Amino acid sequence: MTQTWMSKIRELYEGDSGAAHRFRYALLYFDIGAILYVVATSFTSHGGLVLAIDVVIGLFILADFCARLAISERKARFLINPVSLADILAIASFLIAIAGGGAGFLRVLRTLRLFHTYQLLDRLSADVRFFREKEELLIASINLAVFLFVMTGLIYETQHRTNPEISNYVDALYFTVTTLTTTGYGDVLLDGTSGRLISVGVMIIGVTLFLRLAQVIFRPQKVRQPCNVCGLKLHDPDAVHCKHCGTTVKIATDGAY
Repeated sequence: MTQTWMSKIRELYEGDSGAAHRFRYALLYFDIGAILYVVATSFTSHGGLVLAIDVVIGLFILADFCARLAISERKARFLINPVSLADILAIASFLIAIAGGGAGFLRVLRTLRLFHTYQLLDRLSADVRFFREKEELLIASINLAVFLFVMTGLIYETQHRTNPEISNYVDALYFTVTTLTTTGYGDVLLDGTSGRLISVGVMIIGVTLFLRLAQVIFRPQKVRQPCNVCGLKLHDPDAVHCKHCGTTVKIATDGAY
């Protein structure tokens, strides 16, 4: 009986059936919903209903984590995987409500579920041609988005109790965006030494990711067509020969180049 259940779970997480695809996309929708929930509840008082929903979401993530651990062939390696560690922290941040919410600052860790976006991109790249062709642009966008939301959550959780200028996620997001784009209006500032250090991190890392995204957007796009000889995957759209080995490459085009 146990083996049968393990096979069914493995099929849902790793299979190629229609049901498996729907299940994995359902997990994506759940992750998106959980992030939106975290943002929305920043505008409300964390009453009994919010704490109950926190626990339900935490238990769902815990069940998902246990299922993936059960079907993993290398469990030790699975547990030290960055995505798995992010899940453990996210589970703790939701289930802290059971202990009375005394460590509410851990809510920032919920945004770490965004790391699942990278696994989703792999799935979409296999399923949809558009994602295969725009993979580099999408990765750069996801890197920036993950950083943006994690830093926004960090700023909110460390500032909203003491800083009247940061009362919800929108205020924290506004500060993060104006800082990483070097606009710096100065109407919202972070308090204390920790606030200044966070600002420095947003400036250095955020600007780097922002410039990386701009570089990918404005430079000529490459076409993914593996060379049969040297394996080079990306070529210019009008390439006739591989830049590495000179082998003729046959890139399907519509004649627009």
